[in-house]
Amino acid sequence: MEKVCIIGGGVAGLTAAALLSKKGYSVDVFEREELLGGRALTLDPSELSLEEYHKLLSRFHMHIPFSEPSIEEVFSENLLDGYYIDLGYHAIGGGEYSNINQVLESFNEKVEFLESFVGFIKEDGYDYPFLSKIDKIRILPNILRLLLASEKTLQKLDSVPISETIKKYGRGKMKLILEVFSRSITTVNNLDKISTGEMIRAQRNLYRGSKPVGYPKGGLRAVHGKLASIIHRLNGKIHLSKPITRIEINDNKVQGVVVGEEFKPYDIVISTLPPQYLFNLVDEELFPKEYTRALKTLTGTGSLCAYYALREIKPGLIGKTFHFIERDIGVDGDDAVGMIDFMTASPESRLSPKDRFLVQSYIICTPEEAKDKSTLEKLREILDKNLSILVPNYEKHLEWSIYPAIWHLDGVAKTIDNPKPSIITPIENLYIIGDGVKALGIGFNCAVNSARLLDEYLSKT
Repeated sequence: MEKVCIIGGGVAGLTAAALLSKKGYSVDVFEREELLGGRALTLDPSELSLEEYHKLLSRFHMHIPFSEPSIEEVFSENLLDGYYIDLGYHAIGGGEYSNINQVLESFNEKVEFLESFVGFIKEDGYDYPFLSKIDKIRILPNILRLLLASEKTLQKLDSVPISETIKKYGRGKMKLILEVFSRSITTVNNLDKISTGEMIRAQRNLYRGSKPVGYPKGGLRAVHGKLASIIHRLNGKIHLSKPITRIEINDNKVQGVVVGEEFKPYDIVISTLPPQYLFNLVDEELFPKEYTRALKTLTGTGSLCAYYALREIKPGLIGKTFHFIERDIGVDGDDAVGMIDFMTASPESRLSPKDRFLVQSYIICTPEEAKDKSTLEKLREILDKNLSILVPNYEKHLEWSIYPAIWHLDGVAKTIDNPKPSIITPIENLYIIGDGVKALGIGFNCAVNSARLLDEYLSKT
């Protein structure tokens, strides 16, 4: 029985562990944190001190530039008791029919999802859903032309910026759709960097579901809990608070890993770290220089997120999700797209105390912009403005708000000038998975699909 070490207990690592355990591998998952989830972690913040919260965020390339009241008061007054919040913004494309449920179905399991069509926020209100029946009829020919394109055609479109596709097909509502959805799908604002081919593939993946976006009932921890129970059932092992300090390689082949000071031999090692951080665990001199250079220059995506705890919301908003676009604000790409999500405000989400409503939102920026205070102040104003369009005078009902800034929302940005690497590395039996590698979808779905790709590859070899 081949022994497999998986570094990281996020969704990619847990999915791979479940799939490989089913195939008969002896699997160990090592997670440095006390909780499973990685960057898609659902927290019970009442279990943390403010210092612990800051340290956790720092380890995941995040910080809190703003909060209301101050973050010190939020913690000292125990305002977060009864709430569960994610590290960043994580709506999942496809909802009930998402890629994670496709995996879970093979184990006769599933996660229940809240699902939503997507609305659009305007200066004087909102449209829900984004497209009316008349809109759909008008743009249907162009939508079908894109979504039904062959893989051969998509490969040709991989190097074509979506900005060029918009010039060709973008008229009226179709232009707005391409401007907004291409950004939200990739978490990138600069249309010149977004691949038309990759955008269309991701869009197809979203429309596998009955509704475009979903959020797990009980939070992202519901997904991790399902996967962990499967792993344990199949005799896999999960080790929490056990960071890997080194990957050992000899004669271009993986030998094992070092956990703390102890060497543990493994036949296969799988890293879920963002690829650009692989060399924190292994000597880069063991890899071809071109490969090392390519990985080290990869960049992630950023955003300013916001969590609003409200005492009152109009019932008609609960369960809905909305896009918005802010024009000419001086960020990379000029315009910025974001989302405000009321799925988390549903009592079925089980993320907030009774008679309280948790709203999650985010606005896209680059990793550099996520570290710039003046840019973040501008982005916060935009988030608050768009929430106020949906919930006028929301401040009257606000219990607290927290604004996490993150410069690794996705491990690697899916852009033309930032090609994601393969799951296969130049080292024998060393693999990389997660949302930073070349796999279908973005973020959560990309992470799941990378694990499925690896499972298929190992089955063939």
